[in-house]
Amino acid sequence: MTATIFALATAPGRSGVAVVRVSGPDSAATLAALTNRPLPEPRRAALVTLRDPTSGDALDDALVLRFTAPASFTGEDVVELHLHGGRAVVAGVIAALAARPGLRLAEPGEFTRRAFENGKLDLTEAEAVADLIDAETTAQRRQALRQMDGALGRLYDGWRDRLTRALAHIEADIDFAEDDLPGGVADAVRPVIERLLGEITEHLNDGGRGERLREGLHIAIVGAPNAGKSSLLNALARRDAAIVSARAGTTRDIIEVQLDLGGYPVVLADTAGLREAAADEVEEEGIRRARDRAARADVKVAVFDATALPDLDPATLALIDADSVVVLNKCDVATATPPNVAGASPVLVSARTGAGLRDLEQRLTAFSADRLAVGSAPSLTRARHRAALDECRAALDRALTAPLPELAAEDIRLASRALGRITGRVDVEDLLDIIFRDFCIGK
Repeated sequence: MTATIFALATAPGRSGVAVVRVSGPDSAATLAALTNRPLPEPRRAALVTLRDPTSGDALDDALVLRFTAPASFTGEDVVELHLHGGRAVVAGVIAALAARPGLRLAEPGEFTRRAFENGKLDLTEAEAVADLIDAETTAQRRQALRQMDGALGRLYDGWRDRLTRALAHIEADIDFAEDDLPGGVADAVRPVIERLLGEITEHLNDGGRGERLREGLHIAIVGAPNAGKSSLLNALARRDAAIVSARAGTTRDIIEVQLDLGGYPVVLADTAGLREAAADEVEEEGIRRARDRAARADVKVAVFDATALPDLDPATLALIDADSVVVLNKCDVATATPPNVAGASPVLVSARTGAGLRDLEQRLTAFSADRLAVGSAPSLTRARHRAALDECRAALDRALTAPLPELAAEDIRLASRALGRITGRVDVEDLLDIIFRDFCIGK
């Protein structure tokens, strides 16, 4: 981390304001070279004229901020240049920075990685920065902010501290067996491990709420050809995402749209119509994909043509379960009395007129809240967290049944290391490139 790095920290393109961030040991000298005037006080904005150090040409009248180590986001000396957001302005400043010896363009996530390596963030907090940038709904924003505040890291560090104390007691009992230590030290540790094991198991048995909230609840629209699935997708998306045709079998592949339902992220998928006799091998593959998506979906919207009552498509009926919402579409032109379907009251909808769409959205929002709402305790949010906790739990299970205290101590040590990898306390060097490569440049 000896190089000084720089990058555009705001979205590229024309804007009112663009922020260029510089971090590293040459940050202050770079600012002095761009302004040719004394440095402003740390954390106090100054209006200055930025000039190309080589040509002396004016680049912009900008607000600049200076942060001194370690009181900055990265823990290093940092400079922020708040520019007018024209493309030529930003390009001129970037070119002037790139021409300075010792400066280079930052890699994706490098500012946040330096914050982690300088002890400003743990790994769960660093991951939360990326989640907050990517958040598209209220619930995603709240989860990211809670994790960025350190709630998840404090939980795991607290568990690791308890394991460390338990390990110290067992090792003392092993190392000083001949000394006059209080009896039953190993027995006193057992209830500590059992309680911790129960807490970790409860934390893991959350139905994947945190991960689902990050990625979005997957809802598949299924039904027979011409039941109105594509029209329903378009109505819910408020745009023409799927082609609608009176000819059966026009939807061949999965069409996805992202929705915000009551603050919860949803990925809504239109699928090929289900029927036994496909027109060709392309439609046959589409039907296979439709069944596969229905099997993997968190929620299924089973759509039936209300004008075909009392007949109901048997292939769609076979897919209905507790995670399904039944919809009778074309209710504006149907004449038959709508029945209960698979023991449930269906939602009556007209994708053409919009009738019943609010009822359907409320039903889907309730499903989303039931599966994504998180409680007061922080939720694990990534697959790597879950894998490390599974490893920790397995080690603690072994420790409780170990025939020798030395073996129990080793398993507790392995459990502690698994927890430490989540927050970045131990053994994470090989993970860092993977974790930070998906960040945007400038963060």
